[in-house]
Amino acid sequence: MIVVDEGELAELRSRLRRARWPERWPLAGWDAGTDPDVLRPLVDYWASGYDWRAQERAINALPFHTATIDGTPVVYLRFDGAGGGLPIVLTNGWPSTFLELLELARRLDNFTVVIPLLPGFPLAPQRPSLTGLQTHELWHRLMHDELGFERYAAHGSDLGAGTTARLAEAHPESVIGIHVTSVAAPPDATDLRPEEQQYVEAVAAWSTTEGAYQHQQSTRPLTLGYGLTDSPVGLLAWILEKYRAWSDDPASFSDDFLLTQASLYWFTGTISTSFRPYYEYAAGLTRRVERVDVPTALAVFPGDLAQPPRAWAERTYNVTRYTTMPRGGHFAAHEEPDLLAADLIAFFTPDRSGTR
Repeated sequence: MIVVDEGELAELRSRLRRARWPERWPLAGWDAGTDPDVLRPLVDYWASGYDWRAQERAINALPFHTATIDGTPVVYLRFDGAGGGLPIVLTNGWPSTFLELLELARRLDNFTVVIPLLPGFPLAPQRPSLTGLQTHELWHRLMHDELGFERYAAHGSDLGAGTTARLAEAHPESVIGIHVTSVAAPPDATDLRPEEQQYVEAVAAWSTTEGAYQHQQSTRPLTLGYGLTDSPVGLLAWILEKYRAWSDDPASFSDDFLLTQASLYWFTGTISTSFRPYYEYAAGLTRRVERVDVPTALAVFPGDLAQPPRAWAERTYNVTRYTTMPRGGHFAAHEEPDLLAADLIAFFTPDRSGTR
């Protein structure tokens, strides 16, 4: 839960109204970064029209629970499906929060849905050290040891897809299958098929034009964190650019949704700690995905960062379902929850035998 006192709320609004804005460039649009003609009206609304208290009440009405695992408090949401349905753990990515997954969870009404909040993201304490249990191990202990699910399913996107893959790789005896929207690069990337070569080239081109954030967050995240923790306008600009660039239709995100995401990061001071997965992976502290043998479904959305071909995914995963979606982007659980839910249900329907 979150309760922001009036002083904090007043300070945020004051900072927004007193923001120092950079000199405008003679350039329109998003080519050089966040468009000021989009950002300024959103900042004005955040300062004067946005109703945080309504969002706070809605968040606090969610079914939050906490379990302490290996010294880390793991905060999670649990939605119990009809008749004790198949347990499934859902994991979002960055710069998202648990809010991205709510509409998807509500459509999985025949599942028992668990949404753990990523450590160091809004409302979830960070892991106490750079070593120790990694996130996927926390998820397994939550699902298996704390909640008592002997067998369960998993879904993830972005960073959450990596966590989901590691979970399946480490615990195939418990994970009946995984559903992801992106895949890890294979250990062996030789003798590529034409479609794989095209994909590799597309990823390299994307990294050149769009990947600066990832390089910064992987190498010098603390330096970036100071500015974004001190400036709500800077924080919003950093997040807003990603929602615009990585979606199939930016109109999928209401102003209230975007500002609630930004507000959660602001009030909890967690934008810097949310960078930790990038740094830890680049520093070799997070295990690489080598081989996932459990049945895997890959859903590819046209507006996502990349569209891996099936052959590429099969180098690392046991792909038994591959779906090319007609629309949707990186935040598919929020952009296209109906499409994503239908694909999850179709994939996991034969396996609705999970036991507690």
